[in-house]
Amino acid sequence: MRLVLLVAMAGAVAAQTAPAPRKSAFDKAAFEAYIRHLLLYPKEVKVTVGDPRPSEVPNLLEVSTRAEAGQASEERTFLVSKDGSKIIRGEVFDINENPFKKDLDRLKTELNPSMGTPGAPVVIALFSDFQCQYCKQEGEALRRDLLKTFPTQVRVYFKDFPLTQIHPWAMPAAVAGRCVFRQKPAAFWDFHDWAFARQSELTEQNFDARFDEFARTKGLDTAVLKACREGGTARREVERSMAEGRALGVTSTPTLFINGRKIGGYLPFENLKQIVEFEANYQSTARNAGEACCTLQGPGLLNPPANPVIPKR
Repeated sequence: MRLVLLVAMAGAVAAQTAPAPRKSAFDKAAFEAYIRHLLLYPKEVKVTVGDPRPSEVPNLLEVSTRAEAGQASEERTFLVSKDGSKIIRGEVFDINENPFKKDLDRLKTELNPSMGTPGAPVVIALFSDFQCQYCKQEGEALRRDLLKTFPTQVRVYFKDFPLTQIHPWAMPAAVAGRCVFRQKPAAFWDFHDWAFARQSELTEQNFDARFDEFARTKGLDTAVLKACREGGTARREVERSMAEGRALGVTSTPTLFINGRKIGGYLPFENLKQIVEFEANYQSTARNAGEACCTLQGPGLLNPPANPVIPKR
């Protein structure tokens, strides 16, 4: 009995005197203060610093941050030394993968309006706003010149990103476009061209009436469109597109992703042409982006093309 008591007491003492877990050298508060100064984040911006985790680079940790102000947000990733004293700002690339793989993996193209060739080597995802003047210029150039110049090499997907804080009828237009697409997918591009062509005439007050006129001229069922616009499904689809854009760092429109390569702001057609030509030539041997590389995942397309293929997501 005495031996048992001694063993029990020894165990209790050992438990009481066991060393406390070593505190990580990474100091979140100090890190946040440092990057606030580095990146000019004022106190009104909410900054969230993630826990350090192993990175793909030996002996370095990876720390993700998210800065939020209203509807705007920004995500960054830093490399940090194990003692927390050194910070590397920049991207880490794997030479064996497409340099834009992370964004390609996050871009969702299923159930989004598209034009161009299924299986094309170059895929453009365009985040746009129907009330944005530069989006009008970009959209008109894409519709007028892109497929004429590249009849088999490009597929374009339209992604809604209405800037609701400054454009009062951008959200109603985005929802209306989704409803047109749901009823008659091919008619979406008629709506696209109509909205941009009449951008200077449309207002928050007259949009509904003008949209109904458009729908009747295209033989669309206005009652079905009204129910769709007043229901929540189409708006949720727009909001998902906006959330996807924010996660990809989209803060303005237009923003294009050309095989994952992000280009913010209006891109003149001659510049776009050069990038598409470069990417099409590159993909002729690399085959690590575009639609030809992968197969459809997730829910089926509305009126899918024959043998549809889109990037694996």
